[in-house]
Amino acid sequence: MLTKKQWEHCLDEMDRMFPDAHCELVHDNAFELTIATLLSAQCTDVLVNKVTKTLFQKYKTPEDYLAVSLEELQQDIRSIGLYRNKAKNIQALCQRLLDEYGGEIPATREALVTLPGVGRKTANVVLSVAFDIPALAVDTHVERVSKRLGLCRWKDSVLEVEETIMKKTPMDKWSKTHHQLIFFGRYHCKAQNPGCHTCPLLSDCREGQKRLKKGLVKEA
Repeated sequence: MLTKKQWEHCLDEMDRMFPDAHCELVHDNAFELTIATLLSAQCTDVLVNKVTKTLFQKYKTPEDYLAVSLEELQQDIRSIGLYRNKAKNIQALCQRLLDEYGGEIPATREALVTLPGVGRKTANVVLSVAFDIPALAVDTHVERVSKRLGLCRWKDSVLEVEETIMKKTPMDKWSKTHHQLIFFGRYHCKAQNPGCHTCPLLSDCREGQKRLKKGLVKEA
């Protein structure tokens, strides 16, 4: 497992590599971010942004999403995976916002996770990005990188990964660390072909060292 000093080195290097890491889902407010994050489950941010470019012009408020049939909303997001279930969740979410929260996205995790289609990861994204509340969302990139580095164990659950990273990272760096881990996993430590040969974290990364030793990584 990584020592505190090693993890601090990793954070410093990721900060150097991706100083401007940010949420890549295009949005103008907390409501749009919640919808975009819901749509991003098992889907790339690039595809979500293509869909929401027109979606957010057509739908501005919870009432707008409820003013159309489920079938029409499904067609509007058809290119996104699981679009039928996501359309159903969006309309249910909008109805709950109107019934319980005056049409506004709530700013607590406890309330957010009661919204249809919103799990802990989505709630943490919304808290961090929309409300600037310290939170650390664990997606596939964050989980992969933290386990490859040895910060977390391979058998750890997503919640355990989240708790470990938060415990070992200063609270005021949670949001930045979340985005930098995503950028690091998305653009460098990729799932299929991680850039181990040129990785500044190699001296601390047990997985990278193992892959190089076994010749499992192709040089770019």
